Amino acid sequence: MADPSRPQPYQPGAVSLFFVAKAGVFAAGFWIWLLVLVLRTGSATGLHVLAATGAITTTLVGVVLGARMALQHNAATRHAEVKKLLVDISWNAFAAAGNAESAGKVVPFPTAPGDNHRSGTDRVSVLDGGARDRSDRRR
Repeated sequence: MADPSRPQPYQPGAVSLFFVAKAGVFAAGFWIWLLVLVLRTGSATGLHVLAATGAITTTLVGVVLGARMALQHNAATRHAEVKKLLVDISWNAFAAAGNAESAGKVVPFPTAPGDNHRSGTDRVSVLDGGARDRSDRRR
């Protein structure tokens, strides 16, 4: 049984299955109609063409919708596994950072380039506007 504390992944369900079943019922109806027409009459008529076209079309629609539903189910399962793996990796990294005896065992998060290389005098607050000393500027 699944762990109730974790949210269940998205699974294509009732709506997709409804359309696959509906296409299957229509396909079965068209195939039966075509079979009845073929057994009762000797020559091909427009009704035969209509029944054959409906049977082929609805069968193909059912197959395509069934394949799409299966692909969605597999993709949802893979997505849930990747999310679980990412949570486990981040949790393990967090636990390793908390349990590290020295700073050399944990890779620090990357910072913006140049954040650690500036001296405090180079930085000017955006809110200060023009508060920097401009006496060294040449005209």
